[in-house]
Amino acid sequence: MDGHTHTELCPHGSGEATDKMVQRAIQLGMQRYCITEHAPLPPAFRNQYEGTLAGYTEASLRLDQVDDYLALANELKVKHAGQIEISVGFEVDFLPDHVAWTRDFLNTYGPQTQESILSVHFMRGRHDHFWPVDMSTDDFSAGFGQWLSTPQQVFEHYYQTVLASVQTDLGPYAPQRIGHMSLVRKYQDYFNLNEPLDANNLELVDQILALIKQQHRQLDLNLAGLYKPFCNDFYPGEQILKRAKKLGIPMIYGSDAHDIISVGRGYHLIKKLIKG
Repeated sequence: MDGHTHTELCPHGSGEATDKMVQRAIQLGMQRYCITEHAPLPPAFRNQYEGTLAGYTEASLRLDQVDDYLALANELKVKHAGQIEISVGFEVDFLPDHVAWTRDFLNTYGPQTQESILSVHFMRGRHDHFWPVDMSTDDFSAGFGQWLSTPQQVFEHYYQTVLASVQTDLGPYAPQRIGHMSLVRKYQDYFNLNEPLDANNLELVDQILALIKQQHRQLDLNLAGLYKPFCNDFYPGEQILKRAKKLGIPMIYGSDAHDIISVGRGYHLIKKLIKG
């Protein structure tokens, strides 16, 4: 299965037909396919965001696109019912000051979904504003530059945010899968952030994984990072993968595809990663 994919409606995607993405999954022999488009950002978050404008305006669906997205995904579910099982959901951003808005959104649209992902794409940085973790090297440097000489500080701020995300009650439709848990390393080879997590950060990771286990959640085993020019590794990386395996946390392959060719990319590495 591919447990993390996007659609033609994603503003930072390729715009290629989602139907063709599903057809590729069928061609690859997949039996299940999860469509998890980026949920809208809370309007009030704009006042806390700093960074490239596109990092905000192109991060997610607009609220007025949600019905179109659900209609598209459900249409594909029906069209391909005899060939592949499709589940529909959202990739939801954790934003600590907008939990009530996010919970209301999930309560409204959750009944129409089957699987969703909870991700951290923004964390607090310079000027005490939120900056995008994965938009560009320029935004990363501008937002988190004060910590770049001490990589463990970058990691600590990120994993504190991830910990808060799994500690937060998002209601009955809270996402059951935690997305790309090492996204902070997307530019690791550019900023020399590729050192292993230290004991302090591993303690944070262990707290996160213990909660994921306790909550019967899953981990997004996301291979997109392998194909990012400054990451060259999978998410969540070997250190976290080993700990998750010891706890028996279910890990779900995700291509994080935003175009046709990325569907199923790296899929054959999964058995090796999980069994290794």
